[in-house]
Amino acid sequence: MRTRKLGQSELHISEIGFGCMSLPTDLQAARYMIDAAVDYGINYFDTADLYDKGVNEQIVGEALKEKRRDIYIASKVGNVWNEDGETWHWDASRTHIIEGFKESLRRLQTDYLDFYQLHGGTLDDQFEEITDAFEQLKKEGLIRAYGISSIRPNVIKTFLPMSEAAGVMMQYSALDRRPEEYFDYIQSQGASVVTRGTVAKGLLTNDWQRRLEKQNGYLTYTQQELADTLSNIAAQQPDVLTTALSYNLAHDAVASVIVGASSIEQLQQNMQAYERITPDFDATVIQQLTKQDRYTAHRD
Repeated sequence: MRTRKLGQSELHISEIGFGCMSLPTDLQAARYMIDAAVDYGINYFDTADLYDKGVNEQIVGEALKEKRRDIYIASKVGNVWNEDGETWHWDASRTHIIEGFKESLRRLQTDYLDFYQLHGGTLDDQFEEITDAFEQLKKEGLIRAYGISSIRPNVIKTFLPMSEAAGVMMQYSALDRRPEEYFDYIQSQGASVVTRGTVAKGLLTNDWQRRLEKQNGYLTYTQQELADTLSNIAAQQPDVLTTALSYNLAHDAVASVIVGASSIEQLQQNMQAYERITPDFDATVIQQLTKQDRYTAHRD
């Protein structure tokens, strides 16, 4: 497994990161998958306090506690579950960031986090206060790096210049190329991109035909455009899953591609696809077959 440096941090994270949100809530089943991911060379595990109301962090912490020195754990803060247990609200205050961090540490059974992210954000947030909270945690040695998970360009362009953020998590794939407009800017601010949604709800896998039947278009793609685009990609690159991973990793702004798995079979498929990536992959072929959409909301 190859690694890439996460922005201006000292973290060298695996090109494939493990998205923990889809982990089963059964500890033994989750441990089996996490152990397999580590065996494949994955050293970057992404969770959040929001997932399963904190249970996801508990499972990740228990499964990784014996491997802690060899891996990087990333979590997120900002979303707070309401008492009804069905909805949540946004709280990006300094007080909540510090308190939420302490709770994440407790659930994860660790005394530090490698990468801590603001889990969203709006222009109404007090970013100086947010940055100060992250910087305090970093100064105290409680986090090694911090960043933001957002697809709002105006939020990203507000946060990055006033911080030492090392990474931006963004939904990005060959079918959602909106972030490409901001890759150079993000790099210029000393940060890398960590991608989620890489396989576009399974549309960019070798099971794309079955997944297509369950969709009614995707983003700005109509159902017919989506069918035509996927057919054209498969005609050019029959191994669609490998192509999806290759496409994201072809951009040097990207430090890691997060892939989730709810079963060991899915994990194996993802890793086998990664192992088939070749250095001669030409991203322009896929660019010619897909849309170069741009964000229409939350711009400057």
